[in-house]
Amino acid sequence: MKKRRISRETALQFLYQYDTKIRSEKLCEFDFKSEFELFSSTLDEEISEEITDFAVLLSSGTCQHIDAIDKLIENYSQNWKIYRISKIDKNILRISIYEMVYLRTIPPAVTINEAIEIAKKFGAEDSGSFINGMLDKIKTANEKGELNHD
Repeated sequence: MKKRRISRETALQFLYQYDTKIRSEKLCEFDFKSEFELFSSTLDEEISEEITDFAVLLSSGTCQHIDAIDKLIENYSQNWKIYRISKIDKNILRISIYEMVYLRTIPPAVTINEAIEIAKKFGAEDSGSFINGMLDKIKTANEKGELNHD
């Protein structure tokens, strides 16, 4: 498996763990590097520094912009409030939106494809198509300069 995919999956697991234990808005109160190292020590496989660094970047960056990202999710999810979206799907969306809107070093098509594959692995049966539809809307709006974010 590619290193970036492992980073994304690990970041998802990390954010999911904390999202289930505490409210999302409290996520930013951590030293991500330390917390992530503690988290990764509980995993079955050893994670390289390169994978850890990208996963920490995704986790901390997602957290840093979580309010704006969650607002985008609510604005682009028709008839869905964010609290109704599964924690897995919500965190896949959060990470992917962070990549597309704030990181911008990865082509959006790659980000969307990775999100769909991760959703198929960790989400429900229809997670992949839900994630694809949401991210495509946000990608298009971002390309048109229509997003209001910090």
